[in-house]
Amino acid sequence: MTTQPEQTLENNLISQLQQLGYKKVTIADETALLSNLKTQLETHNKTELSEKEFAQILNAINKGNVFERAKILRDRVEYTDDSGEHRTIELINQIHWCKNEFQVAQQISMKGLYKNRYDVTILVNGIPLVQVELKRRGLELKEAFKQTSRYGIHSYDAGQGLFQFIQIFVISNGANTKYYANGPMKSRSFKQTFYWSDVKNKLITQLSTFADTFLEPCHISKMITKYVVLNETEKTLMVLRPYQYYATEAIVDRVKSTTKYGYIWHTTGSGKTLTSFKTAQILTNLPHVYKVVFVVDRKDLDTQTTQEFNGFSKGSIDGTNNTNTLVKQLIGDDKLIVTTIQKLSTAVNKARYVEKMTPLKEKRIVFIFDECHRSQFGKTHSDIKAFFEKCQMFGFTGTPIFEKNAGTNEWGKRTTQMLFGDCLHKYVITDAIRDENVLKFSVEYISTFKKRDHIFDINVEAIDEEEVMNAPQRLNNIVDYILNNHGRKTHNRAFTAIFCVPSVHVLIEYYKLFQSKYEAGEHKLKVGTIFSYGANVDLIDDDVDEMGLTMEDENDSLLVAAEAKAPYGLQSQGKKHPREYLDEFIGDYNKHFGTNFSTQDSKSFYNYYNDIAKRVKNRQVDILLVVNMFLTGFDSKRLNTLYVDKNLKYHGLIQAFSRTNRILDELKSQGNIVCFRNLKDATDQAISLFSNIEAKSEIIIEPYEDYIKKFNDAYIELLKIAPSVNSVNDLQDEDAQLEFIKAFRELMRLKNVLGTFTEFDFADLSMPEQAFEDYKSKYLDLYDRTKNDSQKEKISILNDIDFELELIHRDEINVSYILKLLGKLKDATPEEQEKQKKAIVELIVGEVQLRSKRELIEKFIRENLPKIADSEDIPDEFATFWTMERLTALHQLSQEENLDDEALEKVIGDFIYTEKEPLRDDIIGLMKNKPSLKERKTIAERIKSKILGFVETFINGISEAA
Repeated sequence: MTTQPEQTLENNLISQLQQLGYKKVTIADETALLSNLKTQLETHNKTELSEKEFAQILNAINKGNVFERAKILRDRVEYTDDSGEHRTIELINQIHWCKNEFQVAQQISMKGLYKNRYDVTILVNGIPLVQVELKRRGLELKEAFKQTSRYGIHSYDAGQGLFQFIQIFVISNGANTKYYANGPMKSRSFKQTFYWSDVKNKLITQLSTFADTFLEPCHISKMITKYVVLNETEKTLMVLRPYQYYATEAIVDRVKSTTKYGYIWHTTGSGKTLTSFKTAQILTNLPHVYKVVFVVDRKDLDTQTTQEFNGFSKGSIDGTNNTNTLVKQLIGDDKLIVTTIQKLSTAVNKARYVEKMTPLKEKRIVFIFDECHRSQFGKTHSDIKAFFEKCQMFGFTGTPIFEKNAGTNEWGKRTTQMLFGDCLHKYVITDAIRDENVLKFSVEYISTFKKRDHIFDINVEAIDEEEVMNAPQRLNNIVDYILNNHGRKTHNRAFTAIFCVPSVHVLIEYYKLFQSKYEAGEHKLKVGTIFSYGANVDLIDDDVDEMGLTMEDENDSLLVAAEAKAPYGLQSQGKKHPREYLDEFIGDYNKHFGTNFSTQDSKSFYNYYNDIAKRVKNRQVDILLVVNMFLTGFDSKRLNTLYVDKNLKYHGLIQAFSRTNRILDELKSQGNIVCFRNLKDATDQAISLFSNIEAKSEIIIEPYEDYIKKFNDAYIELLKIAPSVNSVNDLQDEDAQLEFIKAFRELMRLKNVLGTFTEFDFADLSMPEQAFEDYKSKYLDLYDRTKNDSQKEKISILNDIDFELELIHRDEINVSYILKLLGKLKDATPEEQEKQKKAIVELIVGEVQLRSKRELIEKFIRENLPKIADSEDIPDEFATFWTMERLTALHQLSQEENLDDEALEKVIGDFIYTEKEPLRDDIIGLMKNKPSLKERKTIAERIKSKILGFVETFINGISEAA
């Protein structure tokens, strides 16, 4: 038998869990679930509860969403006993996590919007905390993932909402098994599902092996109580990945049993902040640890880390504004402190602080150094170590310093191992790419000038390479290349980019080029910049293009002195200080975003730093021009491209490249690196140092030709299922449709990668572009049909499939674009009109964001377009048409559901503004006649679906046109 039925998989898992120590319990429905909960809470708390007391407890815990219930789970629940005494009850033992009651049930049935039965439920003290969903072997794990999401919508909040307490989901098809934290539906992504592994990063994918290790009662309870983090900022749950767990455990074990140092080598982008936070949090609870100090090397990371730590645990720390504050925290009651290495150095070296801090010399203080590859290779490390005689030091780094990449200073070569000792856990970039925790890189080398042999024949040494690299024509060519290819690299600005350059002087020239082309109407990209400047650098000629080098401080400190060579070709007049240029550029930024930043003081400059970082993350800045800033420590999932016109090597290269490879969604298939210098050898050396050169193919995506072959092979597989476009209509059943969906989805994934290559041309593929578009229309037809079917209570294997529509989304094909085509249609000759009309309809059918508007656009073409005399009037006429249709549809929706017109408009307006779907109570408030409690949920869901459909049709993608 090639596949294992789900029932067999389920029964085998239940038997295995019983052998691990779970008690099997039969629970048919919520009544039995509540009865079992009462019994288990009584057993766990060694008490008896009357029905009245139990009702109070149920009332107390039946509050809020998943995040709020996670807090309730970790707190004691208050109730008043029958004699009037105030008492509390524990839901889970967090200190001794093994001392809980562990049960397993299968096929619990709950009825909410629809009736669902859940495969395997792990109960701790009677509360469902782990849900396992199984699919038969051969089916995609995504199908199980989608099923848990559907249950979240349909039934997890039914009745007393006990399934809202789920902390961890497990999905498996027997051969592959993953886990992930529960959380809001909107933020839940299959990309945030993880494999478990052993301490050596060997994946554990088989369900039986996974159950033995991860689902063992003590381990799963420890994961829930210690390694699920409640993120206050995002209001969601996060669960540590295996390498984060092992690193934390290794440090905690070393602090408990030794006084040795150590470091963690976890590749950039693998979630170091969460690991270090969890480590610090656990260490602060150890009685023999006096304090935990988390040390960063830049003020921006001080604030960023403080915010993130407080996001993980509200109010856990106060940031250190200055050294005075740090000293007060060190001698005060704060157990966890985040500070910069500069403040710490001042605290242990300045006489006015040393006397206050003398009592700390003998205290057991644990220091955790963030990015220790940069911050710990000067005198400060020795000073801290000498002052805090009983301290313990741990470093985190994605790129350790080895003998090969160690710089030399007055203390000689110093490596990470020399300073911190043993590597306690290692998770390198090849591990992260294999586990799909970070993306591969696509590296392109763009030649920017050709050497003329005859020049070199005369006098090779006479060529100043720096002058050539900074030549105005070369810089202009690079800007033009970026403008021509930025849409391709960023999927039409769905993502953002950083452009790193060798010096402040060169940056200024690049910015002026981008800005002048923007003002000339040559592009619409929002280009921002930030750089350090010094007080005593050479001035820069306002009119001269050729610039010399001004290197930023290696540690990226803000407002530090910078050294500068005299720029090429400086004149005696019109000179500016780099700070003046920066204020001018910030002025452009202020004008665009309505802000008021400057370099007048460090606070305003620092606020600018934070604001531009936020806008890069929010895609409000398309390209950020930098020298060194943002090349380390800056995390943005929406950043996918790095343009490089500077020499990078070893840890600096890996750190810079790694800004682009954070996992997000299917559209973001790799990090794009565009090099305008030949960094191939440097890239190979860096990969060799931080993994091994044999692993290069695992880190850098394959060449263009390889993806062409993969696409053509995938096209052959598609033709085996559907030899022609029309044959998709004849697919016999849902199994055949599913195979077509998977086959075409693979084509979309490959085209998504191919589209980022500069040389991509559809002519290189064996599949004609029109055939791709035609098959895509059939694919979307199946999606529409499935989406409509999912509104009904119908079991369909297509409900679980992820259509990955983000691979189709193209921002440039919107209503504005269609209106331009309508203008051409109006002015076309009669024989051309039918052809163009057909092309417009096909375009609408092929675009996800236009399909909901298809009928209305066709109606406009049919009824209104012939009456318009001048094609220039089309936008205004369309706006009038659209407004009337929108009002008609709004009135119709109001009439069909008997809703209050004004209240309906307000709910829709709030949704458009906040992008938060209306709550059930908001929708109930619209109804003129309130339905019974039993009917409310179903009716509210139906109305919400209509409201979302209305917005999708009449609002989304219309603003530029109407």
